[in-house]
Amino acid sequence: MAQTAPARPPQASAETLNARLQALDRAVKRWQAASRLHVAHEAAEETRNLIVGPSGPYYRDANGDGKFAGANTVGILPGLKGGTSLARPDDNACVIADIRGGSWQEPAKRWSQLQSASSRWTPFRNTFPSLPSHVQRVVGWATLTLKSDSLVEVRAHAKHARLHVDIALFALNNCRR
Repeated sequence: MAQTAPARPPQASAETLNARLQALDRAVKRWQAASRLHVAHEAAEETRNLIVGPSGPYYRDANGDGKFAGANTVGILPGLKGGTSLARPDDNACVIADIRGGSWQEPAKRWSQLQSASSRWTPFRNTFPSLPSHVQRVVGWATLTLKSDSLVEVRAHAKHARLHVDIALFALNNCRR
């Protein structure tokens, strides 16, 4: 049975996805430049929330400061039960390959893969390359950051996240496939 693509919210377009990716870019820049751990944690929380949206995993006040950084109504990726997202299955081939990371017909499984990669990650075994979505990898780096109490470590995580945000921006704006 063919599954129809979820409808993009009325205001959503390539411009809306670009605006969200630009917000993600700014959050990762703050995370990279953080001189205090709480600033890095807030930026990592914002980063995660901008990607997962309210129907995805991890969407919350992750650093416990009583603020909800990155609040939104729809994520870049589909939620745990699928549904609407800013990156759609009918977008350009690069968005599908690099931002969505392929099919989301089994969204709970896709998010489970991230949770598994996050729990198995060590400084000597980077498990995030197994994730086909670059923005999912960013969620992984943000998750590690929120668990860390080392400013040096969280900045290193931010550098990894930066690479994947750059790939996502390129996928949307410079696709040649």
